[in-house]
Amino acid sequence: MRRTLTGQRYVDDILQPHVGPFLNGLPGAISQQYNARPHTARVTQNFLCHFQTLRWPPCSPDLSPVEHVWDQLKRRMPSCHSVLHLELDVQDLWAHLPQDNIRSLINLMPDRLAACIAAGVGPMRY
Repeated sequence: MRRTLTGQRYVDDILQPHVGPFLNGLPGAISQQYNARPHTARVTQNFLCHFQTLRWPPCSPDLSPVEHVWDQLKRRMPSCHSVLHLELDVQDLWAHLPQDNIRSLINLMPDRLAACIAAGVGPMRY
């Protein structure tokens, strides 16, 4: 996204054209978002009230598999000298991200949850 992502832009540019139709095609699907401002905006919550959404505890990026996916992408990211190259490189890396990595992150969720519970309100070592 080239401009600031507001709640309205999130609904108009991402949720309505992409996420909504995708979730409608998957009966029983559960949407996950963390607590970024566009995710918690009233306009976003109004749109998502028609879908089952996983409530997300504040300040808990360790629980989100997508944060680990972003970390993997950042580690593979070559130096970019323009926005166009950055966009193309990110799209290429995303398209070629090994699905085994994503499956592994999902399969590790029970262990990540247990580590988070054991840590209580403190930092988590995982």
